[in-house]
Amino acid sequence: MRQVLSATVFAAALAFCAGAQAQVPAGYPADYSKIVDAAKKEGKVVIYSTTDAVSANPLVKDFEALYPSVKVEYSDLNSTELYNRFIAESASNNGTGDLIWSSAMDLQVKLVADGLALTYASPEIKALPKWAVWKDAAYGTTYEPIAFVYNKRLVPEADVPKDHTALMKLLESKPELYKGKITAYDPERSGVGYLFCNEDIKNFPAAWDLFKAMGKAQVKLYTSAGAMMERVTSGEHTIAYGIFGSYALSRSKKDPNLGIVLPSDFTMITSRVAFISKSAKNPNAAKLFLDYLLSKRGQEIVANKADLYTLRSDVEGEATLTQVTKLIGDKARPVPIDQTLLENLDQTKRLAFLSKWQKAKKGE
Repeated sequence: MRQVLSATVFAAALAFCAGAQAQVPAGYPADYSKIVDAAKKEGKVVIYSTTDAVSANPLVKDFEALYPSVKVEYSDLNSTELYNRFIAESASNNGTGDLIWSSAMDLQVKLVADGLALTYASPEIKALPKWAVWKDAAYGTTYEPIAFVYNKRLVPEADVPKDHTALMKLLESKPELYKGKITAYDPERSGVGYLFCNEDIKNFPAAWDLFKAMGKAQVKLYTSAGAMMERVTSGEHTIAYGIFGSYALSRSKKDPNLGIVLPSDFTMITSRVAFISKSAKNPNAAKLFLDYLLSKRGQEIVANKADLYTLRSDVEGEATLTQVTKLIGDKARPVPIDQTLLENLDQTKRLAFLSKWQKAKKGE
């Protein structure tokens, strides 16, 4: 009887050890189990993100299935709201969100540069593009083309702009037809919108002429890509400028009347940047979620369930770096995650931009 009991206990111990070992991903250092154990004790990870909850939900569910002892508290905010909330919490010294995940790349880099991020070398670094990691703190998590979207029912095929110059010429040649029908991010109220405009200026010599053409067409400005696409599909507007390819792809699967264009002259590639807060109350759980998000398993969900476009070259599917490369070849222009993004936030430069933007909005 004692031998049977001992065998049962031994088998149970083996099963327990196997279960614990399964929590450490293949190829990770053996002592990663310490992070897993500490994360389980913390019991949750608090994420502030600009990625809408619907897109993030498959990731959250899979992470919680993988680590059932760690619950995810997910807050979906716009980029400026997220930045201001995190800054206020950091100043209060009462703790912050644990993982900060935003599409406003320049604001994320600023927070890291200001010393508000934890330095953490993820075991997944070797699988990521070099431009997507900065100071072992800021991590690109997606490879998202910025697209034009349009209403297929209301925009004639001959009018569909295939690049930035074509859009500018369309607005200049048919101002009345497209008056009030163009929509874009508002760079005054949206960190993402401000970033997009500055990247356009770098890549497109006639960017200000395009902005003026939009102004003459009485462009309608928003802080949410969802709101823009909703109004394009309803017909209130017919063309949206500067939309995350991820959101466009997801929406087009539900509404076949939504057309997507990856501009053929250049397609800006952005990445949702994640970092762990230096003041995180659950730093190990944050490490666990960050590594999961960057892992092949996480990135396969990013590409094939969240439609957010993976930046790993070893993931297959429609929303992948490989597929984008097939579509636009060498016209991809990734925005590197580094200190050059801080130039956008120089106050003198920002004020000069906003002054010029105000005139462009009037078509001047």
